[in-house]
Amino acid sequence: MGQFAVIGLGRFGSASSLELMRLGHSVIGVDINAKIVNQIADQLTFAAIADATDEHALKDLNITTCDAVLVAIGESLEASILCVLLLKNMHIKEIWVKATSKPHHTILSRIGVSRIIHPEEEMGVRVAQSLNYPMVNQYMSIGQNLYLVEIKISEKCQGTSIEKLLIGVKDSIDPLLVRRKNDIFKLIELSFVLEAGDSLVLAGSLNALKKIAPRLL
Repeated sequence: MGQFAVIGLGRFGSASSLELMRLGHSVIGVDINAKIVNQIADQLTFAAIADATDEHALKDLNITTCDAVLVAIGESLEASILCVLLLKNMHIKEIWVKATSKPHHTILSRIGVSRIIHPEEEMGVRVAQSLNYPMVNQYMSIGQNLYLVEIKISEKCQGTSIEKLLIGVKDSIDPLLVRRKNDIFKLIELSFVLEAGDSLVLAGSLNALKKIAPRLL
């Protein structure tokens, strides 16, 4: 179980906090708005009404013990930047920050944080991918033009082996696992025969994944 701090409990920060809790982690939630904190306090490990631009307030929350801090302040660019600077002065290494604009992103990249997040843009990409490939349940970029996708096997692919599905691109795509109802098959061979309703998880380049998309419709 990890320990995380989420600073800024708007819709994005609250959703992130609650999901971390659901995954079994400990979460310190921080916001300057008492109403927002009170609404979510009972669902977090600890919630505090505090000004994230006040170094003493941050130190009192013992945030330095956290594995990572997510700065999700959305209304004030100045507050977000100042908070990040204070966290870096506290020698917190893993800092993830929600960026609200290109200037915000530019400043964060120059300061140097672990990851800059653009929630609306990233969700927009996911929605576009889902519309383009309706058979894809999950889609995630892992960098270096590599992606993880979870594909729902249709009736069309009933009885098809993974090798046949990946003809022409099997050197560019790695099958990771198959979920069939309550069973999960790991370390699967290319000879594995798929059934309608299976969920197949693949890792590969976007171009290679695009090539097999028409075979799945």
